[in-house]
Amino acid sequence: MKPTSTQAANAARQRQTQQKITQVETAIGQLRRERGRLTVRAIAERAGVSATFLYENEAARALVKAAVADSRSRHDRMAQQEHDRVEATWRERALNAESELTRTQKEVFAQRQRIGELMGQIRDFDQMVPGESVQALTTENTTLKRRVQQLTGEHRSLQERLEGARSNLRFADKRIAALEVDLLNVTNPSPSAP
Repeated sequence: MKPTSTQAANAARQRQTQQKITQVETAIGQLRRERGRLTVRAIAERAGVSATFLYENEAARALVKAAVADSRSRHDRMAQQEHDRVEATWRERALNAESELTRTQKEVFAQRQRIGELMGQIRDFDQMVPGESVQALTTENTTLKRRVQQLTGEHRSLQERLEGARSNLRFADKRIAALEVDLLNVTNPSPSAP
């Protein structure tokens, strides 16, 4: 039995539809490998078919729907992994910052206590020494500094005089020794002298 032209047209249409579905499968595979975005328009362009075919053909629509859902879930997993990685680094940074903040707060508290103690000592000192006494102490301190300078000058002068006296004493000792030798020579003339 010879196929009628209607049967031949239907068979040709089925072959063409099957070829388009194969092209859609190939396009989906290529886009996945290239990590391209899986959308109806992108799949239609890559497969060389119309978007209408993808919507109207049940098998093509099922392929696209599964691919888009898989792409979204893969994209969601990748986004979740990236989010988790970023979250982990931020969590670590937050813990480090919190630890540093705690240490800094303890240090600030210790510094404030020390400042309070020192301020208390200053207040105690102010109460022990009235304002007029501070002025008197400052004046007395200035007077004592001048007296120290004066005594330092006198000490230097006395040191110079002492050095001069020692030098004179050494010279006098040498002169006395020379005179003693001369005196001995005069009292005991040598036998060879006429």
